[in-house]
Amino acid sequence: MWGGGAVSEEDRVSRDEARNLLRRTLAMAAPFRKTMLAALACVIAVTLCTLAGPVLVRHGIDAGIRAKNTRSLNISVVAYIAVTCIAYCFGRAQYIFINRAGENLLRVLRLRVFSQMQKQSMAFYDREKAGVLVARMTADIESMSELVQWGLLQFISAGFLLFLAVILLFTLSWQLTIVALLVMPVIFAASIKFQRDSNKAYLDVRERVGTNLSALQEGITGVRVIQAYAREEEQIRRFRASNDALYKSHMHSVKVSMWYFGFVEFAGIFASALIVGMGGWLVHRGSVSVGTVVAFVLLLANLFDPVQQLSQLYNTMQSAGAALKKLYGIMDAVPEVNESISAVDLPEHGDLVVSGATFTYATGAQPALCNVSIAVPNGKRLALVGPTGAGKSTLAKLMARLYDPNVGSITYGGVNLRDATMQSLRERIVVVPQEGFLFNGTIRENLRIAKSEATDAEIESALHALGVYERFMAFPEGLDTEVHERGSRLSAGERQLVSLARAALVDPAVLVLDEATSNLDPGTEKDVEAALEALMQGRSVVVVAHRLTTVQRADAIGVVDHSELVEWGTHSELVEKNGKYAALVNAWNASQPTR
Repeated sequence: MWGGGAVSEEDRVSRDEARNLLRRTLAMAAPFRKTMLAALACVIAVTLCTLAGPVLVRHGIDAGIRAKNTRSLNISVVAYIAVTCIAYCFGRAQYIFINRAGENLLRVLRLRVFSQMQKQSMAFYDREKAGVLVARMTADIESMSELVQWGLLQFISAGFLLFLAVILLFTLSWQLTIVALLVMPVIFAASIKFQRDSNKAYLDVRERVGTNLSALQEGITGVRVIQAYAREEEQIRRFRASNDALYKSHMHSVKVSMWYFGFVEFAGIFASALIVGMGGWLVHRGSVSVGTVVAFVLLLANLFDPVQQLSQLYNTMQSAGAALKKLYGIMDAVPEVNESISAVDLPEHGDLVVSGATFTYATGAQPALCNVSIAVPNGKRLALVGPTGAGKSTLAKLMARLYDPNVGSITYGGVNLRDATMQSLRERIVVVPQEGFLFNGTIRENLRIAKSEATDAEIESALHALGVYERFMAFPEGLDTEVHERGSRLSAGERQLVSLARAALVDPAVLVLDEATSNLDPGTEKDVEAALEALMQGRSVVVVAHRLTTVQRADAIGVVDHSELVEWGTHSELVEKNGKYAALVNAWNASQPTR
């Protein structure tokens, strides 16, 4: 069925948008212009061969059979066979050329969209859900694939065939052409109705499929809870209801299609009957030949089929246009954190200073930070503490320029981070996130994510510096151990050790640790803490932590609460103040088990 072409009203593309999308797409497809022209030439050749068939039949009847001229009949037969073979060859070639050009276009489109995603700042990913972005690269690309693989070919072929068929019919007999065209207004009206009805029907099918899959997923993923409370029959009832609704929706879409296809077929038979009747009368008067009437009947299919195909393709074209609009939306997105034209390299060492920074997330109504000023002297450690959601992680992200403040500035060594080259920024300031994310591949390959040109000696030196070399070499394959997707073969602590080793490989001047030891079991946490302590030696450090042991080792502590920096000082100074920090320390001490 044609359900893949369904498109909602809000996704429909206006005429101006369609013109702009076409212009941009043709520009992107410019490198494949020769292939596209070859495909177009093949389409023209196939169309001409298709129309030549009825003309040769006409010649065979009039000049051969009726004139009892065997030579003319044989010429018509041989020519018909030759035209059929030529059409077959060009037909295969057109599919090869159009698919080659189409797949090349999709290849370039995927690469450009993915490249643009990789360049976006964190604010972009705050606005866009991961599932939606995946859908852009899968469902929307699939909509485009549907168009370029067969839809575009059929659209061009049907339009060209309809145009030439009408000209040929008028050339053969204007009287019979007028008779044939009498049913066309009705066909066009039916086609417009089919476009609207089928789009609604297929949108409903798509919605019902989603509901049915949701019920199926819940029944599988929640089977333990379902069986624990003996809710099997209730889940079966829910799935049966969604399944029945999907069945009814599919049957409605079938009825919509069959009504239209049946009507077009009836209109074609009715038009053929009119042609035969009117043609017989014209033959009797000597206005047309018998061969012309036969050619007309054969050509009627080339008149009605293109209209039917264009009607079916309309929603597919709209769906592809809507998908292309969304993909170009990603490609046109400008990263909020970008390198300025006159960017300079950051100095190798310096103080990291936040001055009057205020920041609000794109999806937030209230500021995440308000007028915060704080400094990390070169080689010193700053601990950020406070309740969950206070803004301490946001401050750490601003200090690493994962975001830019809406108001205020952040400098390193006297250079505003906005004016720094991205290369020097990522070399000087490195972030170790809460969870060590690993890519599918080996441990060695994951370490080279931080420094692609790193030698094996440099990798081993970084691991030795953290005291974890022997741990990883204990694996059967050593550093060539496959970690599998998201590092599932390693424990959470081992994944975090790889993350720390990446930072050591870069050898940054400033280290930003966002809850780097959270969610670890006590045994693994000890190893990570030791590696972390080795990594922090000789560097400026900004650490977001909830653990008192980590905080006490800091040179300075900043207490963030309700988006503001409410306290600042050393551990002893803040305890003496008996304020927010003292309350956090008391709460932590109270949570420890008594001995």
